[in-house]
Amino acid sequence: MNKNILSAFLFSSLATFTACNKHMEHKYPDTKKDVVEEEYFGTKVADPYRWLEDDKSSETAEWVAAENEVTQEFLSKIPFKKGIQDRLTELWNYEKITAPRKHGEWLYFYKNDGLQNQYVLYRKKPNSEVEEIFLDPNSFSEDGTTSLSTIKFTPDGKLAAYATSTGGSDWRDIYVIDTKTKEIVEAPVKNAKFSNIAWKKNEGFYYSKYDQPKDGSQLSGMTQHHKLMYHKMGTPQKEDKLVFGGIETPRRYVGAYVTDDQQYLVITAAVNTTGNELYIQDLSKKNAPIITLVDNFDNNHSIIYSDKKQFWIETNYNAPNGKVVVAKVNAPERAHWNDLIPETENVLSVSTSGKKIFAKYMKDAISKVYQYDLKGKKEKEVVLPGVGTASGFYGEDEDKTLFYTFTSYTMPSTTFEYNIKTGESKEYIRPNVKFNPNDYTSEQVFYASKDGTKVPMIITYKKGLKKDGQNPTILYGYGGFSVSLQPSFSVANVVWLENGGVYAVPNLRGGGEYGEKWHLAGTKMKKQNVFDDFIAAAEYLKKEGYTSTEKLAIRGGSNGGLLVGATMTQRPDLAAVAFPAVGVLDMLRYNKFTAGAGWAYDYGTAEDSKEMFEYLKGYSPYHNVKQGVAYPSTLITTADHDDRVVPAHSFKFAAELQAKDAGKHPVLIRIATNAGHGAGKPTSMIIEEYADIFGFAWYNMNVTPGLNHKVDSKNM
Repeated sequence: MNKNILSAFLFSSLATFTACNKHMEHKYPDTKKDVVEEEYFGTKVADPYRWLEDDKSSETAEWVAAENEVTQEFLSKIPFKKGIQDRLTELWNYEKITAPRKHGEWLYFYKNDGLQNQYVLYRKKPNSEVEEIFLDPNSFSEDGTTSLSTIKFTPDGKLAAYATSTGGSDWRDIYVIDTKTKEIVEAPVKNAKFSNIAWKKNEGFYYSKYDQPKDGSQLSGMTQHHKLMYHKMGTPQKEDKLVFGGIETPRRYVGAYVTDDQQYLVITAAVNTTGNELYIQDLSKKNAPIITLVDNFDNNHSIIYSDKKQFWIETNYNAPNGKVVVAKVNAPERAHWNDLIPETENVLSVSTSGKKIFAKYMKDAISKVYQYDLKGKKEKEVVLPGVGTASGFYGEDEDKTLFYTFTSYTMPSTTFEYNIKTGESKEYIRPNVKFNPNDYTSEQVFYASKDGTKVPMIITYKKGLKKDGQNPTILYGYGGFSVSLQPSFSVANVVWLENGGVYAVPNLRGGGEYGEKWHLAGTKMKKQNVFDDFIAAAEYLKKEGYTSTEKLAIRGGSNGGLLVGATMTQRPDLAAVAFPAVGVLDMLRYNKFTAGAGWAYDYGTAEDSKEMFEYLKGYSPYHNVKQGVAYPSTLITTADHDDRVVPAHSFKFAAELQAKDAGKHPVLIRIATNAGHGAGKPTSMIIEEYADIFGFAWYNMNVTPGLNHKVDSKNM
């Protein structure tokens, strides 16, 4: 949405409304209803709020301003909201440091001194304690809303290309910096989107881009022709060469990386969020042809390592949980692949360092890591510090040690240094959070979904919890796109937990926790399984005494926003509070915006068939709000620069809920300005949003948090 238009109307008073007290009738902005219908297979479907899809119109801007005014009026009257924000700020104010990566002569790592809006990229020499700032994204914009999205170094570490995002948008500008002088040496490359950066020595880099949309705005217009480009250093962007993609491969997501030995360009192409074609090009030969290794989108494949004789490839071809295969350089096609690390009952992901393969498995969403040699011999298990999530294990061939991070719902992300030869781990960086993990516990349970499928869920709470049904509980879910929800620490959730709250995360079908079979069990005509799994999780929590309907909030973002929207329209009696965030809420038109067409593998589209149309319409949150039904207290959250899931989804859903809800509970929408889908959001905005979410939840559960917490740091 145009920022100037939005600002002009920010304080407009288009709506007359009462003071927002939860015991009073709620008055919302008068939202125009148009007579708009679209026909699908002979069925006409009304879409009265389609005008809200126009993010460039002043009329939409007026509506946004009026809705925000109502929402902020309500939130400002929550008596303990400031206390929540103060406690969040206090907890957030600790030094955060990521695991380092070596580039050239330096170790690079990100650090936030506590409340900085964006993490700062630092560096230091190995075996030295002297640090220096390399790149500070907080200097990119005055309000901290321009972020650093990615950075890639040349093999010798002398140059780095980094991409920035403005206001949370997926569009990127790429800059090149000399690592010695820290000076920008190239004019920015524009219009990169969904892009990796892959250096070809120091000569230039590969990136992916779209042309600007011809129809609609930059933030909502459909993008179809993804292009893999090569930018040669010292030349203007207009001379960049198209390597792959474009008009001849419509609606593909195209990406690339270069093997560590700089021998091969690896190209991936996908039409959905899972499954990819795989190509290689020999960079040592001028004008070498692009060779096809895989010519379909049925499975996932990536080259993880190579030498002059063969490729090591991670794939789920004939192995839904994943495996590692090898292929000879002179016969790399899939027909010639040979298994190296076979499939197991647990889902696999791999990385390499020190000429070793690190196999990271998920067992019921919990990490297990094993070290293999390049011939596929298992050498040792990496002994992890607890039950949780391990990530990292990346490095170069010459590395003797590497770094990894470990976290859980009760353990802040801690960095460990691992000796590849001995297999020993030692603590490298432990954050000093004002939180004692010994006061809390996480337990994993398995519950039965509607069809009898066993679904795992991790429930976290303060020790001594009474299962009397009176504990305020957040049930958080996702369930899609093969995304796995593994345990991770959230400083924001500490505020919820220390005030007697319960935080529960089920691993729903549609995710990747049990491989591709689990994912497919929650897609297209099986999407209802995801909602059933989530509803069953809520019923389990109530049956076992963790909480009750009056003390339960359901929450999820993006595809998880769809989850919450579908759940609350199917079971409005399930929970007291609902938080659909940046959700996909209009299932008949999601594929009409930005890159939404790429989600069809999970969802299907209304154009596919009459059966698919009817199935989508049957659960689409926007199309299933019913007149006269009392819905939960609802706070929809979105952002004006979200060009992943355009805010029109949330706008239309909010308008429909406000028009038809028969209850006395508030139905509000919180629209962040100069923010996007979530990545790169400034710390100050994150804290403010969590204060609103927790405050809204407690207030509508009739719970007053204590907010006076002293932590015994002796055991921290």
